[in-house]
Amino acid sequence: MTAPGVGGYRTSGAGRSQYDRGTMTDDSFAAPAEPPPGRAPTGDGPMSGEPVPGVGSASGPGADVVRTLVLPEDISPVTLLGARDEVLRAVEGGFPDVDLHVRGTTVTITGEQSRVDVVVLLLSELIDVARAGAPLTPDAVERAIGLLDASARPAEVMTDRVLTAHGRTVRPKSLGQKAYTDAIETATVTFGIGPAGTGKTYLAMAKAVDALARKQVSRIILTRPAVEAGENLGFLPGSLTDKIDPYLRPLYDALHDMLEPEALPRLMAAGTIEVAPLAYMRGRTLNDAFVILDEAQNTSPEQMKMFLTRLGFGSKMVVTGDVSQIDLPGQRPSGLLVVRRILDGVDGIAFCELGSADVVRHRLVGRIVEAYSRYEAQTAAERAAPAPGHDHDRARDNRDNHNNHDNRRNRRGRTPSEFRERNRP
Repeated sequence: MTAPGVGGYRTSGAGRSQYDRGTMTDDSFAAPAEPPPGRAPTGDGPMSGEPVPGVGSASGPGADVVRTLVLPEDISPVTLLGARDEVLRAVEGGFPDVDLHVRGTTVTITGEQSRVDVVVLLLSELIDVARAGAPLTPDAVERAIGLLDASARPAEVMTDRVLTAHGRTVRPKSLGQKAYTDAIETATVTFGIGPAGTGKTYLAMAKAVDALARKQVSRIILTRPAVEAGENLGFLPGSLTDKIDPYLRPLYDALHDMLEPEALPRLMAAGTIEVAPLAYMRGRTLNDAFVILDEAQNTSPEQMKMFLTRLGFGSKMVVTGDVSQIDLPGQRPSGLLVVRRILDGVDGIAFCELGSADVVRHRLVGRIVEAYSRYEAQTAAERAAPAPGHDHDRARDNRDNHNNHDNRRNRRGRTPSEFRERNRP
């Protein structure tokens, strides 16, 4: 029995299907003759080829099915299944209600039909990802499962190439990152807003280096506000470059990953790549440049307006920031929050929201981001909701303040003679 329209397989006979990425066969539990390859019969339970009691008949909607996927010959099984079968274990961890068994290049999938369909689709997408040269890891499997849950094709997202440098290829790893890189490609000004670890700055830097390599721009300008993250560094020795270097170090780190070690000093000396604090942008007109403003949540509304009006002909701008980590002193409003309300809907400007699902660092970072978001939402709700009896207490306080004010006014209204008469012994 073949599920039509799932995964794009083509029927080629009764009970047989040819999948686009590998050969797949489909058989139900109707024939209890032999167990599927790789499965041995249990001593006191039903054979693996028999209907499972309590699940339903072989022809019913709740019956388990067995499907077989033959891996393509042009890809090594180790590449698809991972070293020590780590990729296969990740697939099993994502679908604990489905049994997977591998014998040679044949993968047998057993379970409820709808779940088996999803696993077959996942394996076929992983085959396409591996064929495109992207490495398969347990983390990649988890992201592929998340993309399937979001009704997206993992192969379309995970095989997209942003930049190839040092033998490594920079690719988007989530649906949000794919939308972000596509927006940079099409829009003139792109805002990437999201928590730490979502790849906002790194992907923007990769797009900038790629645009420079393709001669779409003639220079790259990287800037950020020199605002300390809740600390006071005090006096910094050295030249002006030495003083601002700690603030711009994240930008340097990304450049070192994408350029040859000897190329970066040469390009910076020639002015092809410029790294400068935001204060140096005033009065400039930036033509044929790819301009990146990092840590934009620490800009004032005036600084954000100043930066955006530097845009020249043939230029692109990318503004990145995390509105949950604002370090502006004195409770000043963030220019990144204000600009969203001002420029939302303007043609040529794109706003991309990244979330915890787009975090590409350690998986624990995504959980930390989610926990902080829940805490901040709970705290905001508690502040907004009045405590029981708060209105009564507030009315009483207002009454007391009013009486005290009247008493003070009465005391101030006494004449000196009245005061002496009242206090005469």
